[in-house]
Amino acid sequence: MTGRRLDRSTFLPTHIRPVRSTVLTAVALAACASLAAGCGVVPGTTGGSGDDPITVMTWAPQNTSATNKPGMPAFAQAYARWVNAHGGIDGRKLKVLTCNDHNDSVAAAKCARIAVKRNVVAVVGSYSQYGDSYLPDLEGAGIPYIGGYGVTTAEFTSPLSYPVNGGQPTLLAGLGKELAAGCGPVTLIRPDTIAGDELPPMLDSGLKAGGHADSVDQRAADDTTEYEGPSQKALTAATTDQTKKGCVIPALGDRTSTFMDSFQREREDYPAVKTAATLDSVDQTAINETGGARGPYEGSYITGWYPASTDARWDPMKKVISEQAFGDNRIDPADAGVQTTWIAYTVFKKVVESLDGEAVTSDAIRRKLDDGLKITTGGLTPTLRWGGQGPLASIGLSRIVNADVTLQAVRQGQLVAVDKGFVDVTKTLQGAEVD
Repeated sequence: MTGRRLDRSTFLPTHIRPVRSTVLTAVALAACASLAAGCGVVPGTTGGSGDDPITVMTWAPQNTSATNKPGMPAFAQAYARWVNAHGGIDGRKLKVLTCNDHNDSVAAAKCARIAVKRNVVAVVGSYSQYGDSYLPDLEGAGIPYIGGYGVTTAEFTSPLSYPVNGGQPTLLAGLGKELAAGCGPVTLIRPDTIAGDELPPMLDSGLKAGGHADSVDQRAADDTTEYEGPSQKALTAATTDQTKKGCVIPALGDRTSTFMDSFQREREDYPAVKTAATLDSVDQTAINETGGARGPYEGSYITGWYPASTDARWDPMKKVISEQAFGDNRIDPADAGVQTTWIAYTVFKKVVESLDGEAVTSDAIRRKLDDGLKITTGGLTPTLRWGGQGPLASIGLSRIVNADVTLQAVRQGQLVAVDKGFVDVTKTLQGAEVD
């Protein structure tokens, strides 16, 4: 990834919003239609005419002092150029609008309002930490949110969200399951926030599945800028059993690299400690910046949502980049954001093609998805299928339909696949002890 999340506002708990606003919107639109008055264009109808382009939007933060994901909207526009150069989608041109959410709740809501005003039929392959800000406008207009990055709980509860991965819950559960056999005491270092409170049960569900005791929950103040103290506490907790190497897992979002700077200095006195992480906090860029093969991540296990970037299954995406974005350094094929955007547009394209000439509207797209259309992604995910509640509704994550993760490791400074297969952590997460 080209940027990493801030822990302070990620994976915040939310609730499914009442349908009242959607019903009222529907009633108002029906009234407009019956009166034939100048009520404007119904949101989400772009693409109804056979000659009009199909209009969608992709948003992400850019040029901020925190998380930046410029590769996502840049790739979305490259994808549109590629699709249009090859005949469009089912013969229709694709138009991609982009928006900068600035890592700000007000800006995120503004992006959603622009999407409604511009009559997009879907928001596709986007990143924002503020689901509570943008989802109400999308829900009110009936615009589906396809393939968000999976940053907040809202993406896994909103009936108009169609996620292509399982977010941080699946990554932590998969990591815990993998580490259970090889680690002594496991310490999770995470922010002392409501968002951080969501993390230990997910990791512990994986540890429990592997017959391991729960992790040591090591909290760090949300505004911490120096991690010497937390590093020492985490290392001490991970070395209480001298028979096995302990493991430390930083889950601090954008501040993971800051923690690792302190951790690398302090661990010299604790040689029998390993590290592990999730791909949403640590990517190849972070590994390079911290010393590569000589850095703190060497030998670490890292869970991700998709196959390693060197896998041949990414070749179609790389072809799009080569043909339409060669030399655009915003677009990194190893970036999980770019990868998620590719998968999201793959889903969108197949939904439009399944309409078989029917008007491309937000309502038609939602209906296809909600009716259980099965969508394959070239082996990058399992077959995706929405409709009804997903298998993780019991722990409040009803929209997750893909709970698969992949296991990678840092070897000679490079992220490489440990196993080319996927690990399904659905049953593992179903045992999570959440409040």
